[in-house]
Amino acid sequence: MTGAPLPSDEYRRLLDLARYQILDSSPEEDFDRITRLAARVLNTPMAVLNLVDQHRQWGKAVFGMDDSTAPRHDSFCAWTILDDAPMVVENASLDPRFQHNPMVVGDPHIRLYAGAPLTTPAGSRIGSLCVVDSQPRALEPGDVQALQDLATLTMQTLELRRQGLEAQQDANAQRHQAAELRRTLEQARILEGVSSLMDLDLDPGQATLTAASLISEAIEADYTFLLTWPGETFAVHTAYQRPGLPSDTANLAQALPKMGGVTATLRNRREPLYLQDYGAHPQALAAASEVEQVAWVPLGTAGDQTALLMVVRLKGNAVTTWRGGDRTLLEAAARTIRHALQRHAALDQAQQQARRDALTGLSNRRAFDEDLASQWAAGVPLTLALVDLDGLKAINDREGHAQGDKLLQVFGQALAAETTPGRAYRLGGDEFAVLLPGESEDEVLEQIDLAMSAAQAVSVQRTGASTGVVQSGEVDTLQALLALADERMYIAKRRRQKGTNRPPV
Repeated sequence: MTGAPLPSDEYRRLLDLARYQILDSSPEEDFDRITRLAARVLNTPMAVLNLVDQHRQWGKAVFGMDDSTAPRHDSFCAWTILDDAPMVVENASLDPRFQHNPMVVGDPHIRLYAGAPLTTPAGSRIGSLCVVDSQPRALEPGDVQALQDLATLTMQTLELRRQGLEAQQDANAQRHQAAELRRTLEQARILEGVSSLMDLDLDPGQATLTAASLISEAIEADYTFLLTWPGETFAVHTAYQRPGLPSDTANLAQALPKMGGVTATLRNRREPLYLQDYGAHPQALAAASEVEQVAWVPLGTAGDQTALLMVVRLKGNAVTTWRGGDRTLLEAAARTIRHALQRHAALDQAQQQARRDALTGLSNRRAFDEDLASQWAAGVPLTLALVDLDGLKAINDREGHAQGDKLLQVFGQALAAETTPGRAYRLGGDEFAVLLPGESEDEVLEQIDLAMSAAQAVSVQRTGASTGVVQSGEVDTLQALLALADERMYIAKRRRQKGTNRPPV
């Protein structure tokens, strides 16, 4: 399956889409009527009005199916918006672009797809009106023309809706239109910069703060803060402060977690909140008397942390309202940041899982190799212990592998408890390792003996641990450190096999 390439005007297209303020809006009869009509005219069981956002397709009106939301990589409509003409796929199961698509191999089992792009007056293709059938078939030229006519009607309806919304939000829309168009070009560059920034291999928190600073200058904010909820209480991080302003408001923001107010109620909010007159809000803080306009824009939840942008304009700011362009840029950038944060969280989780041993929950061989190399390169004092459990094979043979696994789990958990968290590793099979910051051999051996004592309660078979301990100061190279620890471990194992723990004379 092949995902559609991005249009050459992608960032201008995204901003044009955002101007319609329609993504994630409630169903509207004007658009539902069009999809019903499209299905009837083209004699298909399904018809959808899809809008193509940065990372997904979203259905404003859906007839004949429950939902059409899908990742952009899987979207048929993402291909439709690449061209001015309608796209017709007579049998998607035979098309290399779509034959493995989840919507082809699974519900709604698409075979026929026909979509006409929704083209804005500015020339951006923001989505499509499409019809779908689970049976393959061809369309007559008249059918395709009818679909195109309905798409044109859809775009006219979208334009009327946009104009109505803009009239409600800004009574001076006509007077400000020229300035808004000029700002749109600048904002497109800002959005492209934010998207590029979030794609870099940077700390996601710092990248978000930098992105927020870029946005703040474009919308003429006085202050911008990143709010994060790692737990029940949120933390405040200053992303931007307009040069020349006093730090009073920034200091006030840092105290917000203890003061409450509007902000404390917004952790689970999904939609942006814009206040033109902050002081008139019933939960406004008396200490924030200089604050005039505030916008809170959710960034979603990534991993276990929720984030939100808070943008502030003070009394006396030359911009006296949240303009349509301000909202457009904030919300489009927030979607970009949200997706990047979720992607980083997913990657972090995958990396953590890749470093963890599934049976014992300890760090695995990969984590050991990475951590050992990092600590050796840092030049800090280091104690390495390699541990081999004795008697595991006998338990597996006589009591079963489940009991052997239990021995490994109990020993691993006890070893993690006796050592500093994150210092114990399972290298594979019955081999373990411990990395500690320069502890003595006796201290390390005592910790391992205590862990082994806990594990010995698992089985009646005779078990033990052969351990080789080495200090980083004893050798000159990392390879020598490993080799010496391995050698000492096997000397200990041979002594155990001979029935004595006395060192050789």
